[in-house]
Amino acid sequence: MTARPLIGISTYEESGVRWGAWQMDAALLPIGYPRLVQRAGGLAAMLPPDAPEQAAATVARLDGLVVAGGADVEPVRYGAEPDPRTGPPDRARDTWELALIRAALDRRVPLLGICRGLQLLNVALGGTLVQHLDGHRGVLPGVFGRHPVKPVPGTRYADAVPEETSVPAFHHQAVDRLGEGLVPSAYAADGTVEAVELPTGAWVLGVQWHPEMDEDLRVVRHLVQAATPP
Repeated sequence: MTARPLIGISTYEESGVRWGAWQMDAALLPIGYPRLVQRAGGLAAMLPPDAPEQAAATVARLDGLVVAGGADVEPVRYGAEPDPRTGPPDRARDTWELALIRAALDRRVPLLGICRGLQLLNVALGGTLVQHLDGHRGVLPGVFGRHPVKPVPGTRYADAVPEETSVPAFHHQAVDRLGEGLVPSAYAADGTVEAVELPTGAWVLGVQWHPEMDEDLRVVRHLVQAATPP
C-alpha cells in the first residue's frame, strides 16, 4: 500500500476563543482544510505559528504544504502603503507563513496556497497585491460568494481542472504584479488572476478561492499525488 503523504496546513492564533467551559488563546483552523486533505488521500498536520527560524526544520518533515486563507497580508511586505480598506495586520502570521513558503520552495516541497496563501506566495517571490476589489466575496460578512474561473490551457491547474468552473470565494485582494517565475493559470470573468503557479520544478500552485468549501477535490488530489513518496 502506498504511504499517505503528510501535508502540513498553516494555522493562526486567536485570543479568547470559547468552547465548552473554556475561554483561552487557541491555534485555529477551519475544519474544512484538514478534511479536504484527508478526503484527497493525505494525512493532515496542523502547523501553529512558530519562530521563522523553525520553518526549514518543519517543512523538512513534510511531504507537502498548504498555506491557508485568512487576514490581509500587511502591505509593507510588498512595499506599499496600506489602503484604508485593508484589514489590520497579523505580523507574526505573515512572518511564519512567509518562512514556510520560502522553506518549501527551497526544498522543492509541493505547495498549495489558498486565498491569502496565494497572495503570500506572490509576495514571497517579489510580487505585489491589489488591496481592494469588489465582487469576489459574498454580500454578507462571513458568507462565501461564487463566481466562475477559467483555466489557462497548458498549465498545472488546467491539467487538474480543464474546464471553467464555479468556485467559492471570499476575498477583496488579489494579485497585481506577479512574483518572479509565477504564471497565471486561471482568471475570473473580470480579468482578476485567480490562480498562479510555477510552471517548472516542484508542484507549486496558488488559488484565490476556497476549495475547502467545495466538493471538488481535483486540485488537492494533484497536490497529494505530487507529495506522495515514491
